[in-house]
Amino acid sequence: MKELAYLNKFFYKYRKILLPGALFVILSNIFAVLPAQVIRLAFDLVSENIALYQLFNGFNRQIVIYNLFGNSLLLFGVIVLLLALVRGMFLFFMRQTIILTSRHIEYDLKNEIYNHYQQLSISFYRRNNTGDLMARATEDVGRVRMYVGPAVMYTINTAVLFVLTITAMLSVNVQLTLYCLLPFPILVFGIYKVNRLINVKSGKIQQRLSTLSSYVQETFSGIRVIKSYARERFVSIGFNTESKKYKKESLDLVKTQALFFPLMLMMVGLSTIITIYVGGLQVIAGTITSGNIIEFIVYVNQLTFPITTLGWVTSLVQRGAASQKRINEFLKTTPEIVTPNLDKYKIQGNISFKNVSFTYPETGIKALKNISFDISKGSVLAIVGKTGSGKSTIANLLMRMYDVSSGEITIDDKNIKHINLDNYRSQTGFVPQEVFLFSDTIARNIAFANDFVDMPKVINAAQNAAVYHNIMGFEKQFDTFIGERGVTLSGGQKQRISIARGIINTPSLLIFDDCLSAVDTQTEEDILNNLSVLMLNKTSVIIAHRISTIKNADNIIFLDNGSIIEQGTHQQLLDYNGEYANLYKLQLLETHILV
Repeated sequence: MKELAYLNKFFYKYRKILLPGALFVILSNIFAVLPAQVIRLAFDLVSENIALYQLFNGFNRQIVIYNLFGNSLLLFGVIVLLLALVRGMFLFFMRQTIILTSRHIEYDLKNEIYNHYQQLSISFYRRNNTGDLMARATEDVGRVRMYVGPAVMYTINTAVLFVLTITAMLSVNVQLTLYCLLPFPILVFGIYKVNRLINVKSGKIQQRLSTLSSYVQETFSGIRVIKSYARERFVSIGFNTESKKYKKESLDLVKTQALFFPLMLMMVGLSTIITIYVGGLQVIAGTITSGNIIEFIVYVNQLTFPITTLGWVTSLVQRGAASQKRINEFLKTTPEIVTPNLDKYKIQGNISFKNVSFTYPETGIKALKNISFDISKGSVLAIVGKTGSGKSTIANLLMRMYDVSSGEITIDDKNIKHINLDNYRSQTGFVPQEVFLFSDTIARNIAFANDFVDMPKVINAAQNAAVYHNIMGFEKQFDTFIGERGVTLSGGQKQRISIARGIINTPSLLIFDDCLSAVDTQTEEDILNNLSVLMLNKTSVIIAHRISTIKNADNIIFLDNGSIIEQGTHQQLLDYNGEYANLYKLQLLETHILV
């Protein structure tokens, strides 16, 4: 239950709804206990006066007595019916308060998880797969809701009914009550043993479900690759294997839960037998009436439903605890990147890397080694180098997706760790190497950084990114729905829409991470010409593989294995005749060959 203690704050928040719900539980159970006493009175009335009825056998007065008994029994029947109706009304109010509260808590918990996910750093998402994240925010929250709703409701209902019923039984006959309750210690011990098994198996089921969800999510995300290599049958076999494992864990839990019901029903049946036997002896002894036996049998049967649901409720609690434990694991995860709540200010664009080194925490790969460079306001820095040399790492550090392992990055002479991150990112246009487009219209994808779609700004951004004519060629133009991850577009179109998204708000700092690799040279030249106007008086960082993309930059650094091996303008690096010059000559040769 220590894992479920996290939910106590929600119970406190909705206490004004839960307290009336608890009151309705008590009232409904009071009206559940009263019919047994009415039935006892009715049975005693018949059994005690049957001799009187027989005494007037053959006389007209017997009919009067018969009608009197009949009307009395009818009255008792109406009273029992009315008590049942009142109880049903309170049961309705009970569900409308407690179950309604569980939906509110489910809503709050999902939002809390989602908001916490957004605060976590990129490294967290590299360590955890999407399917598992989704399972904890959906399946696990659903199981927790079953705890805060039905499980809590039936637990309170069972506890109150037990107290009221046993109190009523004790008020009639203490000895008979004790005999009736003899099987219950065996039941409690059985529940304790089975509970431990349920708890373990519930955790395994949730873990298996996360694995299955991750497999499905990854399969659908990579469906084009699967179809390209004709691997549908292979992934189907993999899904079938994972499904069988989930089925096996689920069946194991069901078999364990199945132990509850025979055990509990056996104990209830045993209590009924004891009631009739011991009660019969006491009726013969004259200590109780025959109506009391009927009353006790009603009480025992009233306890049947709570006892039979006890196994189900226990399962809900155990599965809820297992799910809440998984949720707590992520809720207790603190983000590595902490945003200071500082005053916002206008970014000027003076950037400095001072002896920066960085190692990826999830892999241990050392991406940057003691690099230093400066970017003055309004200038263009280009970064070029071989694959894996650390180019994209610089972009990620500039966006503060990660914090440096050592050294310091300053923005306008302020350490990047000490500036308002949301304010800084809102003034930065970042076009990542891996393009991600949302399953939405082209216009909304371009205007993603804004709260609403400003079509003149969207059109202007599309024109500067040289994708306007492509968009106008679509049937619905900017209202074209591009599908998940932009599946309906070509690689070049996706890159250019991503560029339009990055430049729509004319940011103070522009970071382009190899975002022109999928466009042809003519389109690249058009984009660069448009960007040259846009980038006037703005600090820009361009990461590229092609020299043609970055040759007009104010400063170029050449990275190799996480270190800066060459730095200067395009002409200076050519004159130096080093790695940069070799790469330039190689790309010129490739261009001539292709021509």
